[in-house]
Amino acid sequence: MESGFELDGFIPYRLNRASELISLSFARQYKEEFDLTRPEWRTLAALGSVGVMTAKDIGAHSHMHKTKVSRAVHALEQRHWLKRIQSYTDRRFEQIELTALGREYYRKITVLAHKYQETVHLKLGEEAIRHLDLALSAIEASAGLRRKSK
Repeated sequence: MESGFELDGFIPYRLNRASELISLSFARQYKEEFDLTRPEWRTLAALGSVGVMTAKDIGAHSHMHKTKVSRAVHALEQRHWLKRIQSYTDRRFEQIELTALGREYYRKITVLAHKYQETVHLKLGEEAIRHLDLALSAIEASAGLRRKSK
């Protein structure tokens, strides 16, 4: 079919494909070592990096549908990695936070994440990482996202 459109050169398609490949590669590691699903990992990571959040906040932070957040919260609660705290001002909302056990596993998983990031850096090289970081920052800025400083 001749349309003049080349999907393999379409930047959103390439970014999505690259993101999915790298996410799946890392997911295999935390699945094998900690038996976590991607929504569970994202929920744990959000709570570990931000602190106390609502399920809605977790979904917005992690770009996950509320159903996935709900299932992840339930699964992590069953493992005693997080707890729900009823809001005193509005009983419709619950605050969610990591337990001491959850913080311990979050620290262990961040060690795995740092090792994975080092592997990516070694594969791509410092110059490519610098260019990638600049490009991702530009994309995020054009979308109105602000990156937290290191």
